[in-house]
Amino acid sequence: MAASALGQHPLLHDPIVTATPNPALDVSTSVDRVVPEHKLRCGPTRLDPGGGGVNVSRVVRNLGGRSVAVYAVGGPTGQAYREILEREGVVGRAVRIAASTRESFTVDETETGEQFRFVLQGPEVREPEWRAFLSAVADDMPVGGYVVPSGSLPPGAPDDLYARIARLARDRGTRCVVDSSGTALRRALDEGVYLIKPSRRELGELVGAQLEDEQSLLDAAHELVDAGACEVVALTLGAAGALLVTADGALRLPTPEVRVQSTVGAGDAFLGAFVLRLAQGRDIRSTFRAAVAAGSATAMLPATELCRPDDVAALEAGLEPIPMSRT
Repeated sequence: MAASALGQHPLLHDPIVTATPNPALDVSTSVDRVVPEHKLRCGPTRLDPGGGGVNVSRVVRNLGGRSVAVYAVGGPTGQAYREILEREGVVGRAVRIAASTRESFTVDETETGEQFRFVLQGPEVREPEWRAFLSAVADDMPVGGYVVPSGSLPPGAPDDLYARIARLARDRGTRCVVDSSGTALRRALDEGVYLIKPSRRELGELVGAQLEDEQSLLDAAHELVDAGACEVVALTLGAAGALLVTADGALRLPTPEVRVQSTVGAGDAFLGAFVLRLAQGRDIRSTFRAAVAAGSATAMLPATELCRPDDVAALEAGLEPIPMSRT
């Protein structure tokens, strides 16, 4: 889609496809106090279709964009997952697997404000199933757009699954945005990708170093960009904000002051806003502002709820990225 058309209608932007091989049905509730050996009476329960790539698609939709979410689901949990996602209006392609989709549980302790998160192991996928998933991503690969493989890999999937997607993206002229960790991320970087969104720990693992201060973070991110592993490093630092590094330089943004209710999905919201603004033709500075605002807007909300556009716009207006220089 031509950049010149982007300003004519808010829904016009380069195509976005997300890939989630290991989604989870997010179950969230609250309890007065978490104590052992007692039957705990919980508050209202909320169900959301979670998982990195799907959450990115949900954020894109929340902010007025459109994407296609490719995800693997199975069993009764998978059926519930698919129905909830469809009700939200997210365009998706469900790849069926035999085993049941996993669940994750978030419990807010109302007396203390503490949050407990339990993430179950994903279902075992067989080779025909992960190959079908890869084929579905290939079929929907958006030429000239963005593909976002995100989240953990399920048991049985090869550790180069995201690397295979990156290779397909390179061959189709698609920008590949990877949000994962460990071997899956490292293998994808071996192929070369457009953008990664590591945490401090994940970046340290990639470069094999303890990153104790801002300068070491900056150097590590530049190391990946200089090596051609990726073009952009969007480093999320939780309450400390975020750092953005490209070949042209680096930008730093602190987290805006908000009342944090839940950090679940904040990283996915950051990435969803980032990719959408890029697809809309925004410059890297305004894109970075929107991403930090979306992550913070999500943290303002309870449980597994994702950002609202009015909150994102309000926070974004007060943010100004700070240029960083290499030493």
